[in-house]
Amino acid sequence: MKANYTFLLIDDNEIDQIVTSQLLKKVLGANEINIMNNGIEGLRWILHRTDFEQPLIVLLDMKMPEMGGFEFLAQFESFPENFKKDTQIFMLSSTLDTDEIQQVENNRYVTSFLPKPFPIHDFIEIIS
Repeated sequence: MKANYTFLLIDDNEIDQIVTSQLLKKVLGANEINIMNNGIEGLRWILHRTDFEQPLIVLLDMKMPEMGGFEFLAQFESFPENFKKDTQIFMLSSTLDTDEIQQVENNRYVTSFLPKPFPIHDFIEIIS
């Protein structure tokens, strides 16, 4: 499967960054994976991009220093509607907290909650 997406991985864990980006490259053939360490960096990256030739997929860690996933989603709400509808957000976490999982599942901007380590085959089924 060839990935026709631009990927934005927002995660503060370097190991997760390496594993997830390698899976996207090897399994999906992704060639553009942008890695940011927290929600603030992710928002800045989006705001400074003026052209998205391919749909954007955001892989968003739930808990990060400076700005976590939930805070990122609150800021994402202010983006233009046409941008939001063309963007898919996948929240990544190893949490077992049912309240946090429910909060993710109730967020209208989150396509799906995915556990860590990144389940590439589940992810492929969702985006296919």
